[in-house]
Amino acid sequence: MGRRPTPHATEAEVEILQVLWQRGPSTVREVHAALDAVRRTGYTTVLKLLQIMQEKGMVDRDESERAHVYSAAATEADVQGEIVGHLVDRVFAGSASKLVLRALKAKPVDEKELRAIRAMLDGLSSDDPNGEES
Repeated sequence: MGRRPTPHATEAEVEILQVLWQRGPSTVREVHAALDAVRRTGYTTVLKLLQIMQEKGMVDRDESERAHVYSAAATEADVQGEIVGHLVDRVFAGSASKLVLRALKAKPVDEKELRAIRAMLDGLSSDDPNGEES
């Protein structure tokens, strides 16, 4: 089974996906409770967003139980990649290096994070500009 294309996710949709990635398959009530604990969110808003996300192919819905259970259809890495790619194209004129430099200047980076970034950069090769393992 091939990967589905990841549609551009809104901020609210990403918040819902983060709940599903963390909790795993969840009912609307469970997603609502997780979101509502962070920021006041309406139950019907969460339900409608999940319905829209299903239409977009972002989530799957299991209707075998009375309470439908939703699960993320795309991985966290796929969605992050799509969002970062969109950001690089839209804001940084396609330059990944401009994005990385701006990100490093925008917020303080501790030594542990910096070592991880250096190791990741050292692992990049000219054969694989995305730095992804085969």
